[in-house]
Amino acid sequence: VQLQASGGGLVQAGGSLRLSCVSSVSTDGFKDMGWYRQAPGNQRELVAIISRGGNMNYADSVKGRFTISRDNAKNTVYLQMNSLKPEDTAVYYCYALRWGRSTPNWGKGTLVTVSS
Repeated sequence: VQLQASGGGLVQAGGSLRLSCVSSVSTDGFKDMGWYRQAPGNQRELVAIISRGGNMNYADSVKGRFTISRDNAKNTVYLQMNSLKPEDTAVYYCYALRWGRSTPNWGKGTLVTVSS
């Protein structure tokens, strides 16, 4: 399984970005998909997760600003990020957990930099 993330970049505070993560296999086989992020000097943390059935969970820090969605027909999960803040600066990693597995698959990450 390969997960290819894209959409990162440099944006000013208050701006928006949309991250995409395309899977090399059908996402029907994934129980959960989502995004984690890791800022310099920090541990990787959950941003948002969406289940096969469409249930979503968000980190408190992004609720109301970020929206996760999943298009199984395109084998893609998205993260729409609005009202970005400098503290959102991090490498964002795509995540996918197959049914019956305990170890997830990870993408290589895409860098998001928010300037003040």
